[in-house]
Amino acid sequence: MAPSRDDVLEAAERIRGRVHRTPTFSSRTLGEQTFLKAELFQKTGSFKARGVLNKLATLTREERAQGVIGISAGNHAQALAWGAALEQIDCLVVMYASASPAKVAATRAYGAEVDLAAADAVEAFERLDEHIRQTGRTLVHPFDDPLVIAGQGTLALELLEDAPEIETIVVPVGGGGLVAGIAAAAPDRRIVAVEPDGSTAVHDALAAGRPVPVTPTSIADGLSAPFAGDVALAVLQTHGAESVLVTEEEIEEAFRFLYERAKLACEPAAAVGVAAIMSGKVGDGPKAAVVSGGNVATQTASAILARR
Repeated sequence: MAPSRDDVLEAAERIRGRVHRTPTFSSRTLGEQTFLKAELFQKTGSFKARGVLNKLATLTREERAQGVIGISAGNHAQALAWGAALEQIDCLVVMYASASPAKVAATRAYGAEVDLAAADAVEAFERLDEHIRQTGRTLVHPFDDPLVIAGQGTLALELLEDAPEIETIVVPVGGGGLVAGIAAAAPDRRIVAVEPDGSTAVHDALAAGRPVPVTPTSIADGLSAPFAGDVALAVLQTHGAESVLVTEEEIEEAFRFLYERAKLACEPAAAVGVAAIMSGKVGDGPKAAVVSGGNVATQTASAILARR
């Protein structure tokens, strides 16, 4: 069932005091009444901790004993490993060969077992299904679970408390969990879902009216979902969310701006909302871009910063 604003409010109570209330900054350089929600300062370095904690808090004693499983290129993996350790729940995460080595190492450091046998995201989802059948672990989905989505939406509650004048919220998008949570939390605001033009799971799903498979290719690897979630898509359709695509060059320009001008050491995936604003694809009026995470490999960051 698609989560509502009430579900987001319940999630906020459930995780209160267990996640950071991340800051909201204004940016006159980006435009009058333009804000940045700095979620890269969240525990484990991204918004994912919110949804993980909300989901884990609802598990039964039997589910906790059986353990949990997740699938992720990195940020959800780290958040789930961290949250499971906090709750003393055994955790297995399916990643894949192209995942950032830094994110794999961080996931293991939090105490999770990592399966890296899959070559890509499509194969990883196949391995995920196999593990669930064999182990009976509870799936903590990275973007298509109502409880995870509601947890992610708590970000918007903070944002609108800090800057109630915001009319448009601009959100980086992979499988759609974060943007769906924000849409549920803020049904009276305009929601703009932003994706790389080589990683278009939500854009294609909104156009087709259903999830469709994609083969994501982008420097913004944190947004490399092979499809949009059914629950997430239903929320976005209900709330009339808009879809915008940005180029790799626009992402890199926004990344450099966030590093050099806003002093936010984000990952490429977190820069796509700012890329949409800087490239004039969002329009006027009070708005905020979610800077969703900061887990970037040093080599990736330095290469982008060196390019002009």
